[in-house]
Amino acid sequence: MNTIHDMGGMDGFGAIQRETDEPVFHAEWEQRMFALAFGIAVAVPKTDDDHFRRQIESLPPVTYLKASYYELWYRAYSAILRRHGLLDAVAPKGLNPPLTAARVLPVIESGATNRMAAEGIVARFKTGDAVTARNMHPTGHTRLPRYARGKRGIIHADCGVFSFADSKARGDGPCPQHLYTVAFTAEELWGEPGQRNKVYVDLWDSYLDPAVQRVS
Repeated sequence: MNTIHDMGGMDGFGAIQRETDEPVFHAEWEQRMFALAFGIAVAVPKTDDDHFRRQIESLPPVTYLKASYYELWYRAYSAILRRHGLLDAVAPKGLNPPLTAARVLPVIESGATNRMAAEGIVARFKTGDAVTARNMHPTGHTRLPRYARGKRGIIHADCGVFSFADSKARGDGPCPQHLYTVAFTAEELWGEPGQRNKVYVDLWDSYLDPAVQRVS
């Protein structure tokens, strides 16, 4: 994402207002939306987090900034349902069995994963390798934040093989590859000398290149 939806590292939006004893949901419709999201993901084929995030990123910037958290969910899932014809008078064929109310909690508790078999998929990097996040600007969904693009980091861990979010969001299939936790220093990301803080970002093979050795 290359628009206002990628807000990591941005400033000028004022201080974060913390709400004392903030409830999990601020209104009944929010918890309904939370439950419906799981039902939609189960019932509608090829509707997962990557498609959901891509749909949110298609919202106009002003709408995105004005909307509350669960309003973004509502707008995104409404568009997904409309695209699949589920808001029409006659439901389309090919849907999975509906998720009943009794099954919602078990589905939430069971969780899900995008981890895939690692057989035959070679890792390009190992723990301790210096890498550079590619300075790429795709027009569709990506999990590589702008603040890390072109920045140098160190492979902290190889998390294993997972489906590639960018590819799935485009509808091009899982494109399984290794996912790494990459450590970036605050100085590298934001040019703050003396800062000992680090930011850890999970990045796929397709986002990374071997770092060029720096000349001191």
